[in-house]
Amino acid sequence: MTAATPVDTSPSAAFREASRRRTFAVISHPDAGKSTLTEALALHAKVISEAGAVHGKAGRRGVVSDWMEMEQARGISITSAALQFSYGDAVINLLDTPGHADFSEDTYRVLSAVDCAVMLLDAAKGLEPQTLKLFDVCRHRGIPVITFINKWDRPGRDALDLCEEIKQRIGLEPMPLTWPVGEAGRFRGVLDRADGTFIRYTRTAGGATAAPEERIDPTRALDEEGEDWTHAVESAELVDISGGEFDVAKFFDATATPVLFGSGVLNFGVRHLLDLIVSLAPRPTPRHDINGDSRPLNSPFSAFVFKVQTGMDKSHRDQVAFARVCSGVFERGMVVTNATTGKPFATKYAQQVFGRERTTLDVAYPGDVIGLINASALRVGDTLHAGKPAVRYPGLPSFAPEHFAVGRLTDLSRAKQFRKGVEQLAQEGVVQVLTSDRRGDGVPVFGAVGPMQFEVAVHRLLAEFGCVVKMDHLPYTMVRRMPDPKLRNTINLGNRGEFLTRADGAELVVFNDQTALNVTLRLNEGLVLETLVAGTT
Repeated sequence: MTAATPVDTSPSAAFREASRRRTFAVISHPDAGKSTLTEALALHAKVISEAGAVHGKAGRRGVVSDWMEMEQARGISITSAALQFSYGDAVINLLDTPGHADFSEDTYRVLSAVDCAVMLLDAAKGLEPQTLKLFDVCRHRGIPVITFINKWDRPGRDALDLCEEIKQRIGLEPMPLTWPVGEAGRFRGVLDRADGTFIRYTRTAGGATAAPEERIDPTRALDEEGEDWTHAVESAELVDISGGEFDVAKFFDATATPVLFGSGVLNFGVRHLLDLIVSLAPRPTPRHDINGDSRPLNSPFSAFVFKVQTGMDKSHRDQVAFARVCSGVFERGMVVTNATTGKPFATKYAQQVFGRERTTLDVAYPGDVIGLINASALRVGDTLHAGKPAVRYPGLPSFAPEHFAVGRLTDLSRAKQFRKGVEQLAQEGVVQVLTSDRRGDGVPVFGAVGPMQFEVAVHRLLAEFGCVVKMDHLPYTMVRRMPDPKLRNTINLGNRGEFLTRADGAELVVFNDQTALNVTLRLNEGLVLETLVAGTT
């Protein structure tokens, strides 16, 4: 039996290990192939031996990162998965985010925890609505973006047209590092613009294993690929003429994006993407606290919670809080302080979480994501820190709900389980839970950014708490915050809306529509109602 290798917890270790970290998220419109690409990256890093695709061929598994039954059944990502793996000397922290627009609030939280984003585009569809919305969040946060144009193995648009769309619609200068050989749907490989060689890919059975690559010199490529090679070379030269040469400074300024072409489902171009992330993606840097002060990486341990999830392990039904390490060295078992409450929190159960698969985590460094188990005392936006003085990072805002429904329990004998389940959903941010004096505490009102959130709430209340819940949708479409709770007694609201209290104590008023809001403001001279955060703040 060999002794365990000592863990370096010195301040210099935080600097050294942070330089090895690459923490990023994949953003895309639904069905662009995000979860499939996530697994392809893990496959190339040899974390898994065989990739699965939700809509893959017979015999392929469902994607590992999509662990919820609804995700596997519908072929979409609802929750966020945090994957960590080594690739060469680098440590990759990949946060897989929900692609469906109804879960954009969860995606916003995840983007607060990354240093870079991979924007995944469908070769046939280009920039789609949800991609644009998520890119706006990246722009707001100044997150550098790498673009991967996916599904080149299927019929799609012209490569030059796609690059021009990126430039015109989102203002990013495309800087292609590879260029497809063969039009979309007839993918032969890519021109590596760094050295002018041709990288030819070979399909594997079902795309379940890494695709073999062959690097071919330009002369041979011209002989074997003919017109396809010539067209690729000429098209790439046109990009240079229009100002698409690679400039790393523009990437870090988030004014330009490196562009790669490939196929996640066939594992074409995935290794190139992984190598680019390691060589180019930003390393963790000092974060600013709520006072605007920068906290050095070698300061004592600190982290912020960006995600809370329950039910990932059916056998334990425990709650996991995902936290991004911002400074110092985390050691399992250390007692830290929750800056929100001022109370201590013991980290005896800390794990790395890969879908349903877990491994014990003993140490973590800036840029890493830790899964804290049995974390019922933690909420999204909480800051954890070791020692003094205390530090607190800016909280994560809640989006303005656009849909409202009353949750009614059909079997009142399950009232205790129902209350527990509703409280859990509120903690995780699955839905916003509100109460109304008109309806009473036993009949909660749910607020959601998108209607699918209601489906997830109903599914989880049944699957995890045995509660059959009926959702009665309400007609409200507008919501505002009341800066002073006492305003309830003075506002002439009539039948135009309803007063609600959110689980975090915020006093809200909801309206049927814009007209109802305008009438209320006109009848209550001097009334000021605050707009809640919406999609792209």
